[in-house]
Amino acid sequence: MNYEILKLEIQNGIAIVTISRPQALNALNTRFFLEMDDMVANIKNNPDVKVMIITGEGKAFVAGADIAEMVNKNKKEGSEFSRLGQNTFHSLELMEIPVIAAINGFALGGGLELALGCDFRIASTKAKFGQPEVNLGLIPGYGATQRLPRLVGMADALYMLITAEMITAADALRIGLVQKVVEPEQLMDEALRLAKLIVAKGPYAVKKVKKVTRASRHLSFIEGCELEDQEFGSLFGKGNEGEEGMKAFLEKRTPNW
Repeated sequence: MNYEILKLEIQNGIAIVTISRPQALNALNTRFFLEMDDMVANIKNNPDVKVMIITGEGKAFVAGADIAEMVNKNKKEGSEFSRLGQNTFHSLELMEIPVIAAINGFALGGGLELALGCDFRIASTKAKFGQPEVNLGLIPGYGATQRLPRLVGMADALYMLITAEMITAADALRIGLVQKVVEPEQLMDEALRLAKLIVAKGPYAVKKVKKVTRASRHLSFIEGCELEDQEFGSLFGKGNEGEEGMKAFLEKRTPNW
């Protein structure tokens, strides 16, 4: 696919995806979802990529969905547009590798929902967060009603969803919506620092941590522990990653992943 909205840079096992539609504050439209689906598929098929970073160009991460595209949709078309975005953001969760959102500015509506589909979030001090859909007589359509309460708790989620108030990066950090806040000029450096930290770990172990931890959302504690012991054991044995990691530790050397 020829990308019109997304830019891709791959360096040292890290895929940096930049949303580049700054004239529309990177608003999400059908073209974006098609490009992101294709981007995810390409990155999944690249064994050299160990971490993915998503960021925005200009003063917004993503300022929401494209209202100009949505305004004339009927009920069926509205549901289809919702499902389109849900499927794209779910595909981010299903990626084996970690996905980091580097939030440079406004993360509103569908933009916050995109960030919620990532594994964790680093924010600029200039970032603003919100789910303003009720201002338009709508509700979120790309998963915020499900992901946000699971991440920050029911009360804080309902506060954001019902009041539609924007919150600062500091408040986002306080409620656990983001994991770190840095100055704007440090955002990508920090995201890359974390990505490089992850790249240095056992690649299969990182993938399995994501798999087992995300599975905890829909498994009972006992079922989750059973999955954990299976995946824990899978890394042992001759030629497996755990053997190399443990030997490297005992021999005081860097593992050869």
